[in-house]
Formats: sequence, C-alpha cells, structure tokens
Amino acid sequence: MVANSRTSRGAGRLRQLNRPQRARVEADDDRVPVAVYLSDRRIVIESALESWRIDDEWWRKRPIARVYWRVLLEDGRVVDVFHDLVRGDWFRQTY
Repeated sequence: MVANSRTSRGAGRLRQLNRPQRARVEADDDRVPVAVYLSDRRIVIESALESWRIDDEWWRKRPIARVYWRVLLEDGRVVDVFHDLVRGDWFRQTY
C-alpha cells in the first residue's frame, strides 16, 4: 500500500541548506571583494581562494548572472560571497 501523497509533511520537515543572505561587502574598483561585514563588524578579506561566474536561465524575465568568490577572512573563516550582476546586490554563504 502506498501512503497518501497529498498529505502535508508538516512544518519544519524540509529546509534549505546554506541559503544565501544579503551581505554588506566592500569591493575595489574591479569589483573584487576586500572586506565583508558579519554581525555589523567589518572583517578584512585576507585572500581570495577562488572565483567563478554563473550565467543561467537567460531566457527568463530575471536571468541569473553572478560572480562568486570563496574568500579567506582575517579571522580564519572561509566564506563564499557573490555579486548578483542583475540586481547589483551582494550575498554571502558561510560554511
């Protein structure tokens, strides 16, 4: 017998992992991040470990165009930040 697939799974059963959060990021003239604010505290980026660009869903009303940076912060944390090229906003993801 198969369970009724139309039943609700209940609140809290599914959740997004590593959801991007709007971030305040300082970047240089070439749009390379140099500092990020975490809990309203400015943290200098010690080094950029890697960067990559994603362009997707170009056929939609709001395509995806982002430049990601994996950065090492001066306090030792590794953070991914990305610049949404369509909206102009910065976001972060923390491990």
